[in-house]
Amino acid sequence: MAKAYLILANGDVYVGESIGAAGETIGEAVFTTGMGAYMETLTDPSYYGQIIAQTFPLIGNYGQISADYESEKPELFGYIVRELCDNGSNFRKERELNDFLLENGIVGISGVDTRQITRTLRSNGVMNAMITTSNKGLDEKLARIKAFKVKNAVENTTCKEAVKVSDGDKRIVLWDFGAKSNIERELAARGCEVIRVPSFYSAGQIAELKPDGIMLSNGGGNPADNVSVIEELKKLNEKKIPTFGICLGHQLLALSKGAKTKKLKFGHRGANQPVKDLTSGRTYITSQNHGYAVVASSLPETAKVLFVNANDRTCEGVEYTDAPAFSVQFHPEACGGPHDTGYLFDRFMSLVGGKKNA
Repeated sequence: MAKAYLILANGDVYVGESIGAAGETIGEAVFTTGMGAYMETLTDPSYYGQIIAQTFPLIGNYGQISADYESEKPELFGYIVRELCDNGSNFRKERELNDFLLENGIVGISGVDTRQITRTLRSNGVMNAMITTSNKGLDEKLARIKAFKVKNAVENTTCKEAVKVSDGDKRIVLWDFGAKSNIERELAARGCEVIRVPSFYSAGQIAELKPDGIMLSNGGGNPADNVSVIEELKKLNEKKIPTFGICLGHQLLALSKGAKTKKLKFGHRGANQPVKDLTSGRTYITSQNHGYAVVASSLPETAKVLFVNANDRTCEGVEYTDAPAFSVQFHPEACGGPHDTGYLFDRFMSLVGGKKNA
């Protein structure tokens, strides 16, 4: 394999082997602690603009499996692994993972110390990075790395037109900001007619569909950048349609209510994030993928914090007393798991059905 170089914005350089497509890529370097489900990670649109470092040391051991995709194609900008398995073994395997990376033009690097990279990102915060097959012109490369900014994540990952994805008794509009496919599957499994609409849809266009409920999807980028979506969401709030927000949808709902969001030092990414339910006192293990959080102290009086992160106490869930609406920062539709909080979809269906104690 050809040599590859990972260059962090702080000047650190790691030398490894090139995987996936040859060439060069710049993105925001982040780490995820998931021990499995790398296909779901690679196809999660929320990673738009980011270079993912997998903390689990061996990736690719069951090859590429298209049934595990969370979107039609990957949106990440680069991939970092300690060791890439070149001979995956699983009865569902369709081909090797490196073939998937090559086909989708994903520039990656293997054979680097992902533990040290993770320590650096935890200590200094997420930072921009480059993966390249050339180590020449470091100063020029560092200048371009530092100038990079994730832009238009939602616009580049949303669907292009409205589409009905399932039939059912209750009509749910899935407002797509970069939605994971398992959100659709969870709603369809509960007998919903799901209509997926683009992020640029107006409140009027959504209302014309006469939804029984609205699902605000996950997505990438800075939530505060989505000014037009927030304004349209304010209009929808007035219609009192049952609403459930996940991840970016959670943040956008809070912003539409006048709250603020902040960027976290290194975010929460992985399938082992502990979240405490403030009502029951129970702690759940959740799947998460976000770099921003809702500032709890900025929420209006009509908001009640439902969940907090057990590690850093950041806001993980909110319900609103002035409307049939609630949202969570984590992923209750997690695939492949954990499934501890899947009951939140049932809670949403209770709201859609008009049950007051949902």
